[in-house]
Amino acid sequence: MYFAALLARTEDGWEASDTELDDVETLSDLTDLAREASVDEDTVLVFIEQEDAWFGVVRVDGEEDPRIFISDATAAARSSYGEILLTDELLGREPGADDTIAALEELVGLDGTEDGEPDISPDNDNDNDDTNDDDDDGLDSDAVPAGPLGDTGVLADLGLPEAELLMLRTDALVEIADALGAAEVMEAVR
Repeated sequence: MYFAALLARTEDGWEASDTELDDVETLSDLTDLAREASVDEDTVLVFIEQEDAWFGVVRVDGEEDPRIFISDATAAARSSYGEILLTDELLGREPGADDTIAALEELVGLDGTEDGEPDISPDNDNDNDDTNDDDDDGLDSDAVPAGPLGDTGVLADLGLPEAELLMLRTDALVEIADALGAAEVMEAVR
């Protein structure tokens, strides 16, 4: 089960609203949604939480690029909403790398030969070749690091230091809202 909410900073404090992410397909869509909730281009936080698995915080300040923190990147990678937050930039990948890999995979068949070339390797079922099991030197280009990922200081200036953010696990959004002084407004939309 997911919970998603927007927390917009105003002159009078924080305003919270729950939000539907059905129409959100990219980080850009999510950022636009946050900017629409902004009052005078003030800070807007987007919270996404999958019960007992992971949470994410996206901070949008005016027209600046969004800042993202994810509590458990591996768990988020198994979630459609988590995939929105796990951008190439956040993962340290070259933008469009997935497209390049897909194009190369189309050129090379599963047997390692190019299209149209015959497979000239011997077909021996008793082959004990364990040396080619990990052709990628143990590195998976699609691997997502385990544990927290992103900007650990995303909430530091709002009252939640990095060390405390990294220690949050369950009911994290309640604790974050409490640290920001927005517990009551967050509870109202929960």
